[in-house]
Amino acid sequence: MGAPRNGGDLVTETLTALGARVAFGIPGQHALGLFDALRRAPRLRFVSSRVENNAAFAADGHARLTGEVTPLLVSTGPGALLTLASLQESRASSAPVLVVSSQIPRAGLGGGRHGYLHELPEQSASFANVTKSAFTVRHASQIPSALAEAWRVAASAPAGPVLVEIPQDVLLEPTGVPPVRDVDPAPAPLAPRAEVVAEAARLLDGARRPVVLAGGGVSRAGGRDALVALAEALQAPVATTFGGKDAFPWEHPLSLQSWIEDRHTTDYMEAADVLLVVGSGLGELSSNYHTFAPRGRVVQVEADLGKLESNHPALGVHGDAALTLAGLAEAVARRPADPAATAEVAAVKAAVAARLDAQDLGAERAVLAAVREALPDGAPSFWDMTMLAYWAWSAWDPRGGQAHSAQGSGGLGYGLPAALGAAAAGRGPVLAVSGDGGAMYSIAELATARQHDLDVTWLVVDDGGYGILREYMESSFGEATHTELARPDFVALAEAFGVPATATSPDRLREDLAAALSRPGPHVVVLPMVLGLFAPTHLGG
Repeated sequence: MGAPRNGGDLVTETLTALGARVAFGIPGQHALGLFDALRRAPRLRFVSSRVENNAAFAADGHARLTGEVTPLLVSTGPGALLTLASLQESRASSAPVLVVSSQIPRAGLGGGRHGYLHELPEQSASFANVTKSAFTVRHASQIPSALAEAWRVAASAPAGPVLVEIPQDVLLEPTGVPPVRDVDPAPAPLAPRAEVVAEAARLLDGARRPVVLAGGGVSRAGGRDALVALAEALQAPVATTFGGKDAFPWEHPLSLQSWIEDRHTTDYMEAADVLLVVGSGLGELSSNYHTFAPRGRVVQVEADLGKLESNHPALGVHGDAALTLAGLAEAVARRPADPAATAEVAAVKAAVAARLDAQDLGAERAVLAAVREALPDGAPSFWDMTMLAYWAWSAWDPRGGQAHSAQGSGGLGYGLPAALGAAAAGRGPVLAVSGDGGAMYSIAELATARQHDLDVTWLVVDDGGYGILREYMESSFGEATHTELARPDFVALAEAFGVPATATSPDRLREDLAAALSRPGPHVVVLPMVLGLFAPTHLGG
């Protein structure tokens, strides 16, 4: 007769019943009851990382690619705390990660200071700034309901990470709770109020030249089709934020693309008599570093209530982006095709291109073009905070594939582990892009890539330091300090992990990267090159 079911089994049964198929994390002493239960959960695949913050990035990448709540399983104290920087990114970028952390035994909860290993006065308090909410379980019978509620909170707009912490003894103790089957993962839809949608439609119908800025909220909500329908009905040009690059077709005649750090795009949006902002809080990056000053009416659609009118006065529409766009597309009057609108869009893009042409940036543009040509259409890419990513924010054509970066919180080390999490979904090759500085944050995850044979090609642009910080310091102070780095031979290091690696050059990059992407499993491509950045426009001049 086998061992009796315990709290750990209730966790894995509940996660499976809610729809989880892949979980990420690292085991630890207080969590052993949970990890032992994974042996008895054949439908729940576990992908083990080497550092908890990378496991959290992996869960984030999987959640972004699939749109599904993704479990992250970690242990108490140091293990849990190492996820915080990554969860800040998940919170800022609305990635639905469900953190299941162990805790010290129940007797130590509440700050009793009994001296348990990994003890904190209040572990969940450390998560207050990076999760939507936190649940503390004290009895096994609470586990299914707590996980189901946490799942719904994580999935509800705006999505984001949620913590459920379960004491060690609760995970280990036998339970008579029957096997978990009847749990509801569906969050309540965040529908906008009808009278606000009607007012937004009235303003848009009355606009001579409406313009749309679409953010990551459109992509996350699956609002692309509704946005296209609305833009075509209004003949409204559409710019996308860096996080919403796949929210509107890149080559559509009404697409202003993503050059929102360029003054030409900023000026055009400012001149709109009605600007519809959907799924963006108009934060620092989306507002050209807060230089954006709209002169007309702003209609802002946002699921995060705290972001409504946080930067500019607007008609605030609190609602899911896809539901709101669909309602607006039905409510507005359809306009005839307007050659003037498409001509204005073409003129803005031509002005952006002319500004780039006037700078000595041919090598940088050629590298990004080579990466774009090598990556198959529809394949996702994950970008670290590195110089090439700053180019990609503005210039990358997603071609039907998602493009994600750590721009929500701006931390290093995101690219590779997030790509590994996405690859665990089994949907084909995934590209990760890092600089040499960011690569060192996650180099240990090459072991994860090899162990789980994940189909990720990792491009490391080795410029000998923190390239973007070097650029900023040189432009601000005339010289850079402490930005130069000693680094390993990345090709040899990858091969030491059993991961094939290629040293490439700018003229061979497209060919070498395409070859790596065409072979299943992990591969590293190293490009030694110092990249420059296009001149900013938010500083004037």
